[in-house]
Amino acid sequence: MIIESTESLRSWVQIPPAASQPKVRVDVNSGLYQLVVKLEETRVITVGRHGRYSFPAGYYVYTGSAMQGLESRIARHLRKTKRMRWHIDYLVQYGQIIAVKRYCNGLSECKLNGMVEKLPGSRIIAQGFGSSDCRCSTHLFHFQRNPAQELCQKQVG
Repeated sequence: MIIESTESLRSWVQIPPAASQPKVRVDVNSGLYQLVVKLEETRVITVGRHGRYSFPAGYYVYTGSAMQGLESRIARHLRKTKRMRWHIDYLVQYGQIIAVKRYCNGLSECKLNGMVEKLPGSRIIAQGFGSSDCRCSTHLFHFQRNPAQELCQKQVG
């Protein structure tokens, strides 16, 4: 199910729990995105050269960017079979992406990430996760409850 926002080129895509691969529309080339990942049980995961972390069960919000091929990047994250390249790939192999939010309005990736950090219940599990190219402490936040509702309310202009 695709939920459009009233503002240009921003949308939520709710990912169905079925094994079928969702169709992702190609409508923008660059921008930011957030993935909401559900992890059913606590897992110790080796994140490439970054190290091993114990990821508690719950929900994770990952903020990323694609300077080219935003839709291709999102589609890649949604695939179960892929070469491990980004930190988030290691978490997604054990969790399920349940929602994707796109931003194509020139907002800074780090500013968007900071908004997630300020949401009630956000917690850092893996320092430096997804933030090796900036000064943010992480681009991945853990929540005990699904934060999708709060993310919808945090509309940015």
